[in-house]
Amino acid sequence: MDRRQAREALRAAGVAEGYYRIEGVHDPTPTPPDFLFLRRSGDGGWEVGAYERGAHQVIARYGNESTACAHLLKLLL
Repeated sequence: MDRRQAREALRAAGVAEGYYRIEGVHDPTPTPPDFLFLRRSGDGGWEVGAYERGAHQVIARYGNESTACAHLLKLLL
């Protein structure tokens, strides 16, 4: 599964748009005060985390997009 497929799965499941941000695929507007995120890390991997109180808190790091997407879906579904 890639980011676009994860986005479609969340949309199909009716997950609210403001609950998550997926880098390059979904950026909720206006930016909510807190949300879960999936983004690329500085080392070429992927990060899943939570944005709360103005800070990104990484929950987990993965070496591939598919595993990171699966984690985000598990958190939101």
